[in-house]
Amino acid sequence: MTGSADTITQTRTLSRRTFLRAAATTAAVPAGLSLAGCGGSDGGSTKGALSFVYMGDAEQQDQFEKLFAEFNKVHPEIELDAQGIPSGNWATFANTVSTRIAGGQVPDIVQIATEGQRIFASKGLLEPLDDFIAQDKKLVDDYFADINPNLVKWNTEYASHDGQTYYMPGGFNTMCLYVNTEIFAAAGVEIPAEGTWTWDEFAAAGERIKQKTGAFLIPANSGYFTDVMPWLTTNGTSPLNADWSAATLDSPEAAEAAAFVRDLVEAGLAPEPGGQFDAPSQMKQGKLATLGGGRWPVIDLRRLGLVEKTMVMAWPTRTGHGSPIGWDAWPIMKASKNKEDAWTFLKFLISKEAASFFATLGGTIVPARRSVAASPDFLDNAPAHSERLSEAVSYATPIPSPDRGAECQQVIEEAWLKVLSGNGAADETLAAANEKLGTLL
Repeated sequence: MTGSADTITQTRTLSRRTFLRAAATTAAVPAGLSLAGCGGSDGGSTKGALSFVYMGDAEQQDQFEKLFAEFNKVHPEIELDAQGIPSGNWATFANTVSTRIAGGQVPDIVQIATEGQRIFASKGLLEPLDDFIAQDKKLVDDYFADINPNLVKWNTEYASHDGQTYYMPGGFNTMCLYVNTEIFAAAGVEIPAEGTWTWDEFAAAGERIKQKTGAFLIPANSGYFTDVMPWLTTNGTSPLNADWSAATLDSPEAAEAAAFVRDLVEAGLAPEPGGQFDAPSQMKQGKLATLGGGRWPVIDLRRLGLVEKTMVMAWPTRTGHGSPIGWDAWPIMKASKNKEDAWTFLKFLISKEAASFFATLGGTIVPARRSVAASPDFLDNAPAHSERLSEAVSYATPIPSPDRGAECQQVIEEAWLKVLSGNGAADETLAAANEKLGTLL
């Protein structure tokens, strides 16, 4: 339930995570850090106020404070000391939190995104939740029955090193397209009723839009989550294999994806990458037909009065549906002296009441509960078919987040940008990048 749209990228397509730039830098947790280094408490784990550290700027903190007020209505006996860190991206947040932990300031609960979940657990910093889950089995079963089974599976597969449960999974972001229906109508291009199109159909629509309106079809950028992964996953591939142990960026499918986006640039259907390109504003001015995003573009679309003029579509496909996904999760720190209160707070966070309340506040994340994502609490004052963001979990790929994920991300983004800028052939450039990735894994 956090604001996962960390910062605005150069194209101002609002990335879920500028995020991964070093976000797998929860590898920023010092390599030798273990409970031996954080058993004391100058700032968080003494019995008393329940401390919760999360990432949030001033606006997100305001939304969270309203949620926390709801918690205290139900549990006035628990004093909640919630600290929002306005980090701008998950990398900075992870560095800040790990520095505090290394200094003995251990919160009871800390918000951890996909990129850091496995490494945090493997450092011995977290309390297994299995006993808590067993004592509240009915409540947890209700939650797990209301979220996509993939989230339940990934909560162990990608967030645990030993098969125990360390997190309650929370809200997430996938990638879809926000389509300006007025631009498509002006160009006489029909938007597929089934909610998706192929790459070729998408490019053909862009040609007609360019001819009739002069608008770009889509921005061309190199953000790992927002720009690289959608094209790779819709062509049946990813930069790493399923368990993140080997690089696969040299696949023919990856080269085909990068070359396709470069073709969009060469054809004038996407602007040259780099520089400043305010995607929401360009869409408002009728100069951009689509932009990619998770839930976060809704903030700009509301501000610009574009909600009624846009709809959500699945990403164009080559071999099948695809999207990256990243989700928030909440653990209890092993050093916490407030574990029972912490579990009470986690139970509140996964409740339908809390999810519905938080959804009504707006924000930058898709509710984990499918019932809430399909409700007016989430869908009102949002582009048509916003439920497709939630539905994308069924075909999404967890954002690959190995221990040296920050460095991997940089290699991937630099190679992608080189291809999109016309400075290297797709196959050769990605093959060279793949060799670099191999040394980081």
